[in-house]
Amino acid sequence: MPASISMSKILSLPPSSTSFRCLAHNVSPEAFARNPGAPPRSLRSGSRFAGSCHAGASSGTSLAGRDGGKDASAGGYEDEGHPFVKLSSNILRAELSLLEDEEAPSPVLTKPPKGNRGDGHLESTPAYPAAMNALYAACLAGNATEHLWNFTWPAAVATLHQSLLPVAVLGFFTKLVVFITGPLVGDLVSSLPRIPAYRSLTVIQTAAHLVSAAMIMHSFTVPRASTALELLLRPWFAVLVVSTAVDRLSCVSLGIMAERDFVVHLLGAGRPVALAKANATLSRVDLICETAGASIFAFLLSKNDPLTCIKLSCLISLSPLPVHIFLAGAMNRFADGIFDHHEHRRSPNAASNFDIRRIVVDASATIRHGWREYISQPVLPASLAYVLVCFNVALAPGALMTTFLIHNGVSPLVLGAFGGSSALMGILATFMTPSLVKELGILKAGAAGLLTQSALLGAAVLVYLSGSISRRGALFIFLSLIVASRLGHMAYSVIGLQVVQTGNPIVKAKLIGATEIAVASLAELGMIAVAVAAKDVSRFGAVAVLSAAAVSTATWMYCAWLAKPTHELKTLFPSK
Repeated sequence: MPASISMSKILSLPPSSTSFRCLAHNVSPEAFARNPGAPPRSLRSGSRFAGSCHAGASSGTSLAGRDGGKDASAGGYEDEGHPFVKLSSNILRAELSLLEDEEAPSPVLTKPPKGNRGDGHLESTPAYPAAMNALYAACLAGNATEHLWNFTWPAAVATLHQSLLPVAVLGFFTKLVVFITGPLVGDLVSSLPRIPAYRSLTVIQTAAHLVSAAMIMHSFTVPRASTALELLLRPWFAVLVVSTAVDRLSCVSLGIMAERDFVVHLLGAGRPVALAKANATLSRVDLICETAGASIFAFLLSKNDPLTCIKLSCLISLSPLPVHIFLAGAMNRFADGIFDHHEHRRSPNAASNFDIRRIVVDASATIRHGWREYISQPVLPASLAYVLVCFNVALAPGALMTTFLIHNGVSPLVLGAFGGSSALMGILATFMTPSLVKELGILKAGAAGLLTQSALLGAAVLVYLSGSISRRGALFIFLSLIVASRLGHMAYSVIGLQVVQTGNPIVKAKLIGATEIAVASLAELGMIAVAVAAKDVSRFGAVAVLSAAAVSTATWMYCAWLAKPTHELKTLFPSK
């Protein structure tokens, strides 16, 4: 820039213009194509322009001719002979991102990256590191009690009757509620203040644990049911179904907020390496909690009866609640209060009074919108593969497997070792996944995870169908193969999450995520319905075969998708 041009002249407006209309009228669409640095037509706010000019002046300016010719610099233009300042590229990118959606923007998108290091450093560094650490700690506090309870209640219910039916019915209605209300949960979470909603859901989940525990403890004080159907018709079991469903809905909502909202905003836009690290860390936190829950459960059950285990589990669930609530607020403070704002406003035409008909209509519209967005996403096959993997409710640590092992006389220590080693295998997968992605690419790494899980579960089914599962050696081989399969399962869980996060815009992330969970619940619902029909533990093999077949189908679908990549897929995930 020539030294003779003063800064006041640079920042002054053309004499013929008394407003910023020149920004909209003097630049043609062709100029935008040639000159991405020029301000967009709809960028009329004086405060935005002033802030951008200040940023541009502090970082360096460049001039260009009015017509944007070949000899002009790509950074600016003139109007009536008066030079204009090049807008800061970081601020402009933020402003352009706001124009893609008419809703209120996320504060993290309008804040320029901190520091002056290279792009590689920014890609791997969260925008708010301290807030991310607070989020990890909050997830640790919440997931630990959740996993302990998930091991405790199936073991207690399984002792009430020698049948798969009570545990299967509880799982069936829980998945049914999640399937029906999944899209509504995503929309509701998006419409509420984030931190108060997160804290309220934490309290609701803990209260649901306590109600469920009270019902199970009550079941031990009344005469045992002679048949499984008699047990299902008792009032306390109906209350247990409701409280378990509320517990699961709260868990789903907290997971959506943490994985699809908090993580994306705290990391900042355009940081794929940081996103991969954050997803892996959250998975490790969850698996560490699963290991701890299985170990604590095994210790408690080996020393006490199921009723005492339920009471101790309630005490443990209450202990981290204040810490969890505090960490949610600390995360927001460390992030400069970016979660103090609503993500989007309700429609101004919504009725102010309570209207049942409008609520039903809005809920139906939300569900239809969620399904449309889910089906139209560019990475749908990757999401459907995850859904098919969720069909595996038998050959995995969970309520049905716990019931099966208890009815086969497996000791509490073996139960704890099975659950803990499965979680440890998952933790190992989170450390191996980055190297796998670096070597194969993210999409092929996902295929490797599915192939590993499918092969190992197929071997486990063959061991079970051989009829030697009653022998201790064959049982340990069967369980070992399931434990090893968790390596591939967790690898695809981490990779698949990042594929879906990358393939969908932030504004749709929670709605699509909630719908995906609803579809996954439908898959689990179908398999649990099979378990309900099976009733007896002796028919566990049929459920195991269907579980392994679902994982094999997911592997085939995902690999077929990669074999014929679309142009959009190549754009989202360019090959090295």
